[in-house]
Amino acid sequence: QLQLVESGGGLVQPGGSLRLSCAVSKFVLDYYTIAWFRQAPGKAREGVSCISSDDGSTSYSDYLKDRFTISRDFAKNTVYLQMNSLKPEDTAVYYCAAENVHRVCSLDDEYPYWGQGTQVTVSS
Repeated sequence: QLQLVESGGGLVQPGGSLRLSCAVSKFVLDYYTIAWFRQAPGKAREGVSCISSDDGSTSYSDYLKDRFTISRDFAKNTVYLQMNSLKPEDTAVYYCAAENVHRVCSLDDEYPYWGQGTQVTVSS
């Protein structure tokens, strides 16, 4: 069973930054696309960003791409989500997810593996 462990969430003021981490087992990043999703209270889950296993190409939600950046570190077996200029509407539980595909990643795919989530609250 593939495991993903998110961390880095917390309370931040509007305009601030956070970096979320998604830790996975060794070699997972070589074979699995990793994505970030979020779900705010009372709202549907939405895709944030993904990074492809093969070439590290990335995809973003259109209205988040100017503020959020996804990256990965093979040495640390970790995918990051750098979030800048945070707004109250970014408040949500953020999840990382994985799928074993070898093509450009898509936030429209059905990801079979999920972490437990980390809470991000943007408030003054």
